[in-house]
Amino acid sequence: MAGTGTPGTGAGTGSPGAAGGSGAGTDAENRAGLLYGIAAYAVWGLVPLYWPLLKPASAGEILAHRMVWSFAFVGLALLVLRRWGWVKELAADPRKLGLLTIAATVITVNWGLYIWSVNNGHVVEASLGYFINPLVTIALGVLVLKERLRPAQWAAVGIGFAAVLVLAIGYGRPPWVSLTLAFSFAVYGLVKKKVNLGGLESLAAETAVQFLPALGYLLLLGSQSTLAFGSEGAGHMALLASTGLVTAIPLVCFGAAAIRVPLSTLGLLQYLAPIFQFLLGVVYFHEAMPPERWAGFSLVWLALTLLTWDALRTARRSRAAMARATREAAHHLPAPADTPRPTRNDVRA
Repeated sequence: MAGTGTPGTGAGTGSPGAAGGSGAGTDAENRAGLLYGIAAYAVWGLVPLYWPLLKPASAGEILAHRMVWSFAFVGLALLVLRRWGWVKELAADPRKLGLLTIAATVITVNWGLYIWSVNNGHVVEASLGYFINPLVTIALGVLVLKERLRPAQWAAVGIGFAAVLVLAIGYGRPPWVSLTLAFSFAVYGLVKKKVNLGGLESLAAETAVQFLPALGYLLLLGSQSTLAFGSEGAGHMALLASTGLVTAIPLVCFGAAAIRVPLSTLGLLQYLAPIFQFLLGVVYFHEAMPPERWAGFSLVWLALTLLTWDALRTARRSRAAMARATREAAHHLPAPADTPRPTRNDVRA
């Protein structure tokens, strides 16, 4: 989610069936998966409390630190886990390398704009970007992948478009922060689906692409004596270095949840992050919410409710159809042949 380095569950269809995950496992596994999922989305939802702590570092410097330290922490994690077999295979695939470069570029835009929006009083507008991300992902599926939508999905996209118009009128301009975050994250998810790498592996590859430009930018700031790192004390340095952990830890939790909980559960959890962000923007940061903005957000929530209902209904019908097909297949299986009784000659043998 919000500047996470993973498309989350909305990357595929933006609906509660879109996430990777297993079916229902044991109760203990389900409970553990639920806790992992809540932890991941809670961190992503509460991260607006973290970025202001990094001031007076600029959004550009914070972004560069996030790239550098994420690469360091994820690389260390992969080293400990001894998960480097994918590197040789990736290096031999120019197409995947190109797609990962695109993913790294797109998520750089997403990360940078999100940090800037939080530190410049646009937390509510940023949360809107992640609310409408599922709708944008569906629209991209139609335009790019030529997917066919169900009537409820068309209705949700239409309501979402109306919401953007209402919000544009309310803001006096298009909600460009929300739209850029939503479109960049949707494109990122689309590219990641084609790459098909694990979460940690993908983040390591993307931050490897980002590492040298980010390090070069930090060195440039240092040469101009405008680098905040090292000038605000050891505590501030530690906070900037922890951007790597803030990126990696929820990603690990998400991966642990994805293999333990049903798809529908993981899909519903994805809305925790923008809900937390929205509440922080209104309650903690005291950002304005005039009536027209409430109207626009209400339309978005209506669209998401419709989308979620349609996804759950479709998943339920699919499960029922599979169960029916299994029963019919079992009913039509030939009965096992009777075991022939041994003859007298067989007994003598």
